[in-house]
Amino acid sequence: MLNNLAPFLIHWAITAISLWVASHLFRGIKFDSTGALVVSALLLGLANAIVKPLLIVLTLPLTLVTLGLFLLVINALMILLVAALVKGFRVSGFWTALFASIFISILSVVIGSFVTSDDPAEKVQMPQSGNWL
Repeated sequence: MLNNLAPFLIHWAITAISLWVASHLFRGIKFDSTGALVVSALLLGLANAIVKPLLIVLTLPLTLVTLGLFLLVINALMILLVAALVKGFRVSGFWTALFASIFISILSVVIGSFVTSDDPAEKVQMPQSGNWL
């Protein structure tokens, strides 16, 4: 169980840092306190893990027709959902959430590429032999 705690905390911190930077770059994103930022990062991670896959499945035809661009709308909706649930987190509108979600995603990938380790034991290894079904 503790083996999974460190990656979770790292991902949570990366999300919190990305949200904090986005709040300084976008005028429409505001946090009343550090606690609201931390709770927002946690809820955004939970929403991305639980609600987002359900929305992707439900909107799959629309996502295919738009060649995946509707996923950006789903990301914006996740930020708006978290803003509706957390008392000290405000987002001014959909377009702010859309552009902020793009920025947060890119920044999280960049920060995550510096933070993650290159330990081969942590990477998923494909089987060297065996039958594939």
